[in-house]
Amino acid sequence: MKKLFALLLTLAMALSLAACGSKEETPAETPAETPAEKEAGWWKEELSTVVDGKLTVATSPDFAPYEFYAIGEDGTPQLAGFDIALAQYIADYMGLELDVVPMDFDGVIMEVGMGNVDLGMAGLSPDPKRANQMDFSDLYYKGGQSLVCLKENAGKFDSFEKANQPDVTIGAQTGSIQVDLAQENTPDANIIQLAKVTDIIAEMLSGKMDMGYIETEVAKSYQKNYPELEIVLDVPYDQAGSAIGVTKGNEALLAGVNEAIAAVLADGTMDDYVAQANELASGEKYEGLLDENGQVQTDDAAQAG
Repeated sequence: MKKLFALLLTLAMALSLAACGSKEETPAETPAETPAEKEAGWWKEELSTVVDGKLTVATSPDFAPYEFYAIGEDGTPQLAGFDIALAQYIADYMGLELDVVPMDFDGVIMEVGMGNVDLGMAGLSPDPKRANQMDFSDLYYKGGQSLVCLKENAGKFDSFEKANQPDVTIGAQTGSIQVDLAQENTPDANIIQLAKVTDIIAEMLSGKMDMGYIETEVAKSYQKNYPELEIVLDVPYDQAGSAIGVTKGNEALLAGVNEAIAAVLADGTMDDYVAQANELASGEKYEGLLDENGQVQTDDAAQAG
């Protein structure tokens, strides 16, 4: 009996060892590469856009020197600005044809969020509140935020405490970061949202509005044409700078855009674009949407001339 038991025990151990020896070890999973770890140019093989062969960009042409219409000697409006120049650079960098679609600012946010366009370029701040609507590129321009009023009223509104009063009317562009800044810094003021920055300027010039939250470079551009305007306060903002809104989840497109931004900043071309845009913006320009015939809408209140 002891011999039989010993034999059975030996067989059981042999079978157990055989089973262990035949079991294949599962190799450890290799973590997937993130876009930042991939080699430069990897996106070219995976790039997809809304329209094959085209880079479709939504913009709001009422934001000189970012985007606006420069009026030629023959009176023809030509889309201009350093956002437009950068958009062309990115399209060329990716080997795509550029298609720019002008619209109101809040439309830019909506169209990128719905995936109807590839990029949104309209002096966008990388606001975390927009993160569920779009991805953001690296910053391509670092600016600031300002509070503007008529020069004659500068002494009345030279602090946020003075501006933050119920009888003070303050404008901010609909859908913009300036609305949040207005609500954060002057919550007690009468905050009015308008579709275009030109509307805010027109309201201030006519005396119907006391102040306006405007991106600093844009405010400086308006000052050149309207010396009666004054930048009275620098507005604190952690995300100071402009980024490009990219269709959510399109990693290849985002990688290509960031690569192009790095290139345009490294070789100094972006500085040239900004200088050229500021020069054009100091001349005759139009800010707003063109009519159905592609002509300036003469009933728009604020045109620089």
